[in-house]
Amino acid sequence: MLTREMSTKADGGLYFELYWGENLAEAWSYGPELEKVLAAPDEQAPLPLYGFTLPEEPFLMAERTQGGWRIHLPPKVQAERKARGASFAPVPSEQLVQDQGRTSVVLGDGMTLRLTEGQLSLIVQSSVVKERVGPLQWKDMGWLAIVALLFLSLPVGFLLAGPTPERAAESNARALQQAADKEAERRKAMGLDTPMRPITDTERAQQQTDGGPEVHVPASFRVR
Repeated sequence: MLTREMSTKADGGLYFELYWGENLAEAWSYGPELEKVLAAPDEQAPLPLYGFTLPEEPFLMAERTQGGWRIHLPPKVQAERKARGASFAPVPSEQLVQDQGRTSVVLGDGMTLRLTEGQLSLIVQSSVVKERVGPLQWKDMGWLAIVALLFLSLPVGFLLAGPTPERAAESNARALQQAADKEAERRKAMGLDTPMRPITDTERAQQQTDGGPEVHVPASFRVR
């Protein structure tokens, strides 16, 4: 099972992954502006958590401390942890904090927690967002202006380099000439490129008609 490991600063957020067996079912990320993460089997809850035994609803799953985050454990989960580059192992009992019937553990620097109940596993670690994004600097504004200028110059360049009426006429003329050359080659291959000449009287006399013998028709006749 793959997890993301990163620095857990006091001003960082939290990241949760819910697995059914080996399959990732849901994922949630909470920014550093939150002080608490409440869980309940409800889609409207900040952490819509189904399948875990919760002593009350909503359940205080995590709260911010000066050193990072304290994760409160549901009563029936098996809690495991791992450091960066290590494998999951049970959380030592001396690192489990008991307070008013609740059990919690501090999410240390580079630590990932895995809370398992039945086929469900909840991975808890620091948020993907490590630091708050600061305001834009002057150099950032310069790069933004360069990108905007390049973006706007594309249509202008297309208009300048696009086809003009003269270029369109030249292109049409080349296309017509190419078509005429291909037609001439085709006629030459078929033997149709030799000019025709008139038939002489001698050639006309030598031709035989295919209409049979001549029949003399009266100059005047009636048909009823």
